[in-house]
Amino acid sequence: MIAWSISAAHASGLFDHIVVSTDDQEVAEIARALGAEVPFMRPGALADDHTPTVPVIAHAITWVSQNWGSPNTTCCIYATAPFIRVDDLKLGAKLLLETGADYAFPVTSFPFPIQRAVHLTENGRMQMFSPEHALTRSQDLIEGFHDVGQFYWGRTEAWLSGRTIIGLGATPVIIPRHRAQDIDTPEDWTRAEMMFRLLGEMEHQ
Repeated sequence: MIAWSISAAHASGLFDHIVVSTDDQEVAEIARALGAEVPFMRPGALADDHTPTVPVIAHAITWVSQNWGSPNTTCCIYATAPFIRVDDLKLGAKLLLETGADYAFPVTSFPFPIQRAVHLTENGRMQMFSPEHALTRSQDLIEGFHDVGQFYWGRTEAWLSGRTIIGLGATPVIIPRHRAQDIDTPEDWTRAEMMFRLLGEMEHQ
């Protein structure tokens, strides 16, 4: 999985260093074999299942700043991003610089109005999150977008100060839904495999 992310980073030509932050020796060896750098091992305090992204990147930036010099911008590329594209990485870097935003990252639109979303109650019934929109026409609702979990460009001061990635300080790289699939569960993996095959067939037609 990580090979797709490292390959995209190399192909973009945007980076002085491609650093993999990990606490796993096997991942570190794979990363080095793919041409990435693993100049430090991530501390255990930043390697559990609940560690947010920003502190991990801030730790990496701090190490880089102390040893190689402080970067102006840094891009966090997730290891589970097989649909990442070089053009999207380049657009994100461009938008970050042109807009003055703290962060730039890819988002895609929800296929259904989020204002009509429902959740299950304790007794198994359905309840709307926003019942005030039960009768609102779909075309009158604001379109919703979500983070696709591929990469995050950010300014050094934003990462180090712990600013939240998703918010008014961020600018979007909008991508189509057919290129967006986060991978967190076995179901996500199955869907990603199907999408990967279909995209490959489309590109070779």
